[in-house]
Amino acid sequence: MTEIPAPSNLAPFAIALAADVSPSRHDADSDLGTGRFVLLYDPDGSDAWGGRFRVVCFAQAPLETEIGLDPFLAEVAWSWLVDALDTRGASYQAASGTATKIISSGFGELARQGDGAQIELRASWTPLESDVAAHVEGWGELLCMLAGLPPTTEGVSLLSVKRAHRE
Repeated sequence: MTEIPAPSNLAPFAIALAADVSPSRHDADSDLGTGRFVLLYDPDGSDAWGGRFRVVCFAQAPLETEIGLDPFLAEVAWSWLVDALDTRGASYQAASGTATKIISSGFGELARQGDGAQIELRASWTPLESDVAAHVEGWGELLCMLAGLPPTTEGVSLLSVKRAHRE
């Protein structure tokens, strides 16, 4: 995990983190999973946020193509975020987001890379406390679960991860 430049036009104050699961370099996306976590702060509060803080995050991981075709994949990814935040005791409101399944096929010079799949989760929520450690930990747990690492809670299924490097 490393600090990255935060967006400057969304709030008076912001900090941004990037994380890769087993990265080879911090400036390149991981073969297992990558994500961004941005904490926005407006001391005057924001009616749109419902508070002074707002988290905006992104998590992405490659998958086996068959898993990418699962009709419940998006719901599972969203539930992992909610469960990770709840397990860490993160208090929040106004959660929103999207889960995107991406299926790709290579053609021409890229034909030998074959088919592939990815899951992307983009989410935001308003923390109800100024200590956001539980929110960062929950996001980190989500990123690891999307990348296929064992969850920290029992009874959660893993997605199979496509670990072959795509050119």
